[in-house]
Amino acid sequence: MLEVRQLTRLYGDFKAVDNVSFKIKKGEIVGLLGHNGAGKTTIMKMLSGYIESNQGSIEIDDVNLQQDPKQAQQYLGYLPENLPIYPEMTVADYLDYASDMKGLKGDEKIAEIKRVILATDIVPKLLMPISTLSRGYKQRVGVAQAILGNPRLLILDEPTNGLDPTQTQLIRALIRDLAKEATVILSTHIMQEVDALCDRVLIIRNGEMAVDAKLEELRESNNLLLTTSFTKDKLTMLLQPLNAITNIEEIPSENANCHYRLSVEEMSDHPALCGEIANLVVTAGGTLYSINQENRDLETLFREVNEIPLGTSDGVGRTKNAA
Repeated sequence: MLEVRQLTRLYGDFKAVDNVSFKIKKGEIVGLLGHNGAGKTTIMKMLSGYIESNQGSIEIDDVNLQQDPKQAQQYLGYLPENLPIYPEMTVADYLDYASDMKGLKGDEKIAEIKRVILATDIVPKLLMPISTLSRGYKQRVGVAQAILGNPRLLILDEPTNGLDPTQTQLIRALIRDLAKEATVILSTHIMQEVDALCDRVLIIRNGEMAVDAKLEELRESNNLLLTTSFTKDKLTMLLQPLNAITNIEEIPSENANCHYRLSVEEMSDHPALCGEIANLVVTAGGTLYSINQENRDLETLFREVNEIPLGTSDGVGRTKNAA
């Protein structure tokens, strides 16, 4: 649905985006992550056609954005972080104006405006000037204009910024519903948002693609967590024949059981290794309380990715510009 090839953007001598490529299929919700200044906003502006790239191409539903921008932009919905709304307009007037800009007319326009105001729950504010709205309501007006016309590609920059928990749940449910028929790119600093919504993440670092991977894959680590009755010395001797285990770290615990983090080699068969360890412990007369693969939280792996050198393994079995 969206294909980006070797996208590059310069500001003078500064390369804000450097040779970025990726593909996103219909129905995917993809998180676009990176520190401030990493190049995320520049990428989103190029995807929306707001600014041009110096190099590379963008295709939205097989339409080249550079060659046919009007056609490609008809497929787009875009919520920038700082939405340029008109404070003197009422919400209804603004959505009417936004509908005209998207080429909606007649009954279709009326139906779309009704749909988006109900979807974002802004009916009570429809006749109020935008300047009088709270930050949360302004944000919901921004989401409403972005989803006008049922866009095939929806680009959302901090969509829940300023929303309370109830409003956040509303917008999350709306994004999931939209993703049934559209492709969604979500940029946010809120990792819980990515955890709750995204199937996959793109992590941009210094303008380059550092990671492109499924979220499930990124969470996996090369560590196993083991709880048993054996002391570390006994466990070390017992597991010595297993060459895939590179380190055994005891984890402090307040209960009488012994907890360990086992580091294993990359590309190891974790389920098979867990089975071997369990068999060794039980056969040796020990008690096995639990054994499982350790999963990392998104904030931890985001930090890890930003600490490694670009162009090398990212510690999760991915490299720069991996697909």
